[in-house]
Amino acid sequence: MYTLTQKMEQFQINYPLEKITSLENFLFVDIETTGFTAKSSSLYMIGIAFYSQGGWYITQYFAETPSQEIELLQAFSEKIKEYSHLVHFNGNNFDLPYLMQKCQQHDISCDLDSLCGIDIYKRIAPYKFFLKLPNCKQKTIESFLEINRIDTFNGGELIGIYKDYVNEPTDFARTILMQHNFDDMKGMLEILPILAYSDIFDGKITAKKVQANHYTDFSGNSRKELLMTLNLPSNLPKAISIAANDCYFRGEGNTATLKVPIYEEELKYYYANFKDYYYLPTEDVALHKSVAGFVDREHRIPATAATCYTRKFSCYLPQWNILVEPFFKRDYKSKHLYFELTDEIKRDRETFHKYACHIVDMIASSY
Repeated sequence: MYTLTQKMEQFQINYPLEKITSLENFLFVDIETTGFTAKSSSLYMIGIAFYSQGGWYITQYFAETPSQEIELLQAFSEKIKEYSHLVHFNGNNFDLPYLMQKCQQHDISCDLDSLCGIDIYKRIAPYKFFLKLPNCKQKTIESFLEINRIDTFNGGELIGIYKDYVNEPTDFARTILMQHNFDDMKGMLEILPILAYSDIFDGKITAKKVQANHYTDFSGNSRKELLMTLNLPSNLPKAISIAANDCYFRGEGNTATLKVPIYEEELKYYYANFKDYYYLPTEDVALHKSVAGFVDREHRIPATAATCYTRKFSCYLPQWNILVEPFFKRDYKSKHLYFELTDEIKRDRETFHKYACHIVDMIASSY
């Protein structure tokens, strides 16, 4: 087994990992194999990255022959005992199951389940369209963050190079194989800031400033919008802007702007217990039977679910599930929900924290 450890000089991760745990508790891992199935392929390299004595290091365990994969596994299984958090890229789907199966084949104890896992791919994949990415491959994220790598090969191409190396070892082939894994490991560290985008959706954004804004639309109509300035939990590596359902989000650094339309109109509040109400067609309103009982019978009829409402002209904000009650609708069958922008809500900053999270969740789920 060939082992190489390199210190990444003057390298810093531009993401607050220490908010999770001490940097010394993290171990990054990436593997290279000759196939996707552990039973019918070989493990020929395990790359790990870790923080020690104020710097980041990358260690690569390389099997010069397939028979040495057991030495890789033994070295790795001993190394993970020092750490509490395991970071990987799509490792839940490939690297970790493959490693566990290989350890079982060779009767090696490797308790990966005891480590807290952070799968970068899994955390960012739900927001692929939010970030306008064609896919969530590591190289795609590297390109998005303008990260360059030396390696030009993909994993499939390296299988043939490794098999040739086993038959006829050369320094050139080994350099190619190790450079690919090194760039994968280094790239994994460098793309960590991508997690700042997934952090937007963890419910920790806060509304720093909230105000109503008046503007004139393209048709010359006067409009109102809610303008929120948000504090983000992590610095975004690149500015991003996206819109959905007339709501607009723009984030840069640790601050974002969120714009939401304010609707000034008459909406309806529907009572749930319609059997306790009468509907007054002339007034176009429902009244509780304890009150409507004094209305002439010819001016009242039993309310139905669709006619059991009261109308109110006010300023409203949209919501895509019931975040704030009471909620209003334009008509009974409408799927669009709104809540009144009351003076009480205007003073409730906690509600705006939750509302900001609600809107960015809606925008993300719209793509």
